[in-house]
Amino acid sequence: MATRTEGVIAEIAAQAASAPESVLAPDLDPTEAIEPVAPPSSRAAPADPDDPRHAAPFRRTHSPGITILSVLALLYTLYFARDFLIPILYAVLLNLLLSPVVRALLRWRIPPPLSAAVLVLGLLAALGGGAYALAGPAQRWIGAAPRSLARAESKLHDLVRPVQQVSTTVERAAGAVGTDGAKPPQVVVAAGPSLSSRIFGTTERLAAAILEIVILLYFLLAGGDLFLQKLIKVLPDFGYKIKAVEIARRTEAAVSAFLTTALFVNVAEGIVLTGALWLLGMPNAPLWGVMVALFEFIPYLGAIAALVILTITGLTTFDGVGRALLVPGSFLLINLIQANVVSPLLLGHRLTLNPVAIFVGLAFFFWIWGVPGAFLAVPLLATMKIFCDHIDSLAALGEFLGQRDSAERRLVIRR
Repeated sequence: MATRTEGVIAEIAAQAASAPESVLAPDLDPTEAIEPVAPPSSRAAPADPDDPRHAAPFRRTHSPGITILSVLALLYTLYFARDFLIPILYAVLLNLLLSPVVRALLRWRIPPPLSAAVLVLGLLAALGGGAYALAGPAQRWIGAAPRSLARAESKLHDLVRPVQQVSTTVERAAGAVGTDGAKPPQVVVAAGPSLSSRIFGTTERLAAAILEIVILLYFLLAGGDLFLQKLIKVLPDFGYKIKAVEIARRTEAAVSAFLTTALFVNVAEGIVLTGALWLLGMPNAPLWGVMVALFEFIPYLGAIAALVILTITGLTTFDGVGRALLVPGSFLLINLIQANVVSPLLLGHRLTLNPVAIFVGLAFFFWIWGVPGAFLAVPLLATMKIFCDHIDSLAALGEFLGQRDSAERRLVIRR
């Protein structure tokens, strides 16, 4: 075999020597002995993926720059898509609140489209009737608000007088130093949007948002478990299907219980405050009860705003300062009982959020979406906590959103 190979190589070398030189001609040495290559004895074994010799030389990593850009893109999307996202979130939360009612009516052989129509029409009738009944008193109070502020300032003149004196002295000193007798420049103040337009937007936007919420809420209630059935259909494993149904049912039940309890507590607080203000002789007591029930959906800021409004209203309604201060005092007492006794007793530790998480979430959603975002902050945080509690990989986030339990308190006390 070796003799035959050497003969072939010698023949190729002779042909190359007799042929003209070319850059493509191979450079061969006829005197060099070349060993023949042995044929493969068997097929090469596949590479072991666990063998470190076959590991990939580079690993795919996420750089900090890409993470920061992703977070910024999410924030900008939430801000610029607020007109699209806010009605959808309101409809989803109302769907979670009313879905158990639709399911209960289904047991009485009432189809979901019919029960959804009844619930949506009933909700519209209740909101429309309440708004119509309170529109007159609210409009009169808003119209008399400038005069009310003047009367309240005159009654608190003794408290405001030191501040006014200091302010007047500072203005005179600044004028004497800065102007040197020159005529002060004229200041042109541009008229901005009204308070109602800042809170609710224009009438067209508000009407479009309400219409979108109503239509989407009806389709969600009438569809029932449509999206859950679709999710179960696309999941490949039977165990995943069971887990998805379990998480969906528990999350829906917990969120519905939280929203129902919060609504019940706020409405009860408004009713109790209405009775207290009626006993004090406060006019339009139902108006202030409804206002407090709505403001209580915004933690901290809602109670502060209600306290300020009730203080001004009491000072403008009653002549005596002591009787006027009974109006915000009664609200403060009822609110303290509700926040420290009633809500923890009804909600329990499982559905109680961390005050720091509430404040940060409130500031975030108010910054992104304004006043509608402030109303959505606590329900969204509660929904997130409940969802995290039912998923093992997100349980740590749910623990951080929750309150400190009694075992943690005892541990801190012992240390």
